[in-house]
Amino acid sequence: MSLDRTIRWRGLDPVTLEHCHVISTPRDTRIRGTVITPGYGLFYRIKLDDTERVRTVRVERTDGRVLELFSDGAGNWSDDRAEPLPALRHCLDIDLWPTPLTNSLPLWRCQWVIDQPQRFAMAWIDGDEMTVRRDEQIYTQIDATHFRFQNADGFDRLLEVDADRLVVDYPGLFERAG
Repeated sequence: MSLDRTIRWRGLDPVTLEHCHVISTPRDTRIRGTVITPGYGLFYRIKLDDTERVRTVRVERTDGRVLELFSDGAGNWSDDRAEPLPALRHCLDIDLWPTPLTNSLPLWRCQWVIDQPQRFAMAWIDGDEMTVRRDEQIYTQIDATHFRFQNADGFDRLLEVDADRLVVDYPGLFERAG
């Protein structure tokens, strides 16, 4: 993947504004974003390796709270003190709330066949609470610009994406801004 783009999203519930930049080369992908929520500001950095697997993620809030995670790219995670996080074993991607950017991670990494669901174990990061937990998710490509997103809690949305597989519309939660 080769990409050098700035994207902005507007969160609908709660109302947020996000500015994100993605730079991808044959060597790695680096993502930096800022989200302004009603209660805090959040800055995130994500680094993917050359196979589009998450290697590092840092989430920092304006109140000083920080969450930093490291992966070996094979689904083994540790925190910023090098303590293993066994609950995240086999998670290759992250899903960070409150941004739709991380929905692109499994879309970039995998080969897709129309109407063939793929299941993912995600390291789900809650920016409100600054916690991380495992979350099982399913993505199904519907056509060139739509993916169905489902999680184990019964949440289900039809995401619209652009040619770079970045979210354009996430019904009820996010829409592209400008």
